[in-house]
Amino acid sequence: MADLQDELHTTAEVGGLDDLADPFEAAPQPYAPVSDPGTTPLERAHAILAAHPVADGYSGLPWALRHLPWFDLELGESAVDTDVPRLREGHVGALLWSLHLPEGLDGDRAVGATMEQLDLVKTVVRNHPEGLRLVCTAGQTTDARNCGRIAVLLGPAGAAALGDSLGILRSLHALGLRALTLSGATWASEAGLTRFGEEVLREMNRLGVLADLSGASEDTARRALAVSKAPVLFTRSAARALRPHPANLPDELLAEMGAAKGLCMVPLTAEQTGPTVRDVADHLDHVREVAGAECVGLSGTYDAGTAHPQELRDASCYPHLVAELLRRGWSEEDLALLTWGNVQRVLRGADFTARAAQQRREPSTAKIAELDG
Repeated sequence: MADLQDELHTTAEVGGLDDLADPFEAAPQPYAPVSDPGTTPLERAHAILAAHPVADGYSGLPWALRHLPWFDLELGESAVDTDVPRLREGHVGALLWSLHLPEGLDGDRAVGATMEQLDLVKTVVRNHPEGLRLVCTAGQTTDARNCGRIAVLLGPAGAAALGDSLGILRSLHALGLRALTLSGATWASEAGLTRFGEEVLREMNRLGVLADLSGASEDTARRALAVSKAPVLFTRSAARALRPHPANLPDELLAEMGAAKGLCMVPLTAEQTGPTVRDVADHLDHVREVAGAECVGLSGTYDAGTAHPQELRDASCYPHLVAELLRRGWSEEDLALLTWGNVQRVLRGADFTARAAQQRREPSTAKIAELDG
């Protein structure tokens, strides 16, 4: 990242290129406590989350809603784990809405189905204006929270959604896509990123589309960490040292991700983290210890077809997890990073990198046949 940043004079976060603050070098602001240490952990959790809401790294709601004949997320919807009343009860301020598709869809079918998912999400947000707002940047996410709305970011989508075309990547970005999972394509496989895969990642950096490496092979993840100028995400990954799930990360990769200032978003699922809130907290403790407090986040993974710990059954339950972390001695400052600050940093980093890259690089016209043969 430094090679892009060193060429720019940056002073402020918003505005033209010369006014864009460097999110990686800015001096940290002193943290002001917001909870009363004399109250119960759950009361403190509610106070902290009221000031620093959850930015949830993965929601499977779009695909779940496709199968409902009618729904009202603002009034409440018992057929899914996520609706506006429960999001407010859980102090959720932002979500990444997954555009992943069922296995078996590829080529033109995957492109078309992803476009339909994008259209569905925009329709859902438009029909729930009092609760939801579609956003693209860190600043818009904060604005939505300040206006009492829950910010919705589009993505991650699967790599198959590109149809091996950088033009389709740019079209999806223009429609709002902000994260892409680098797995399930010939150019992002068990063998790692091909030359075309690296070109896809560079074009994602230029656009401001975040790379999601959950489910990617270790070779792909390591190459993406080396190539990407923007922070990367692992939207649904916990610690393999505690639970040997294939999507969980070994300590060596967690450490590399931390050194690159990426973000590991620990899922609240029984399969990946365990059946209790204490198991989830164990993974958060471990990722924080190995990668650093600025590189760990939360991923509810609600409505994605997975079972959740009993105490974390739906999107309203985040205060119970934060209360458990308070009992373990987590500071308010680290909790503020976990819930909101780290996602904001990554979004700002993607925006900064994109603005810098657009001054140096034209849209890529590379074809997979040219680079990979």
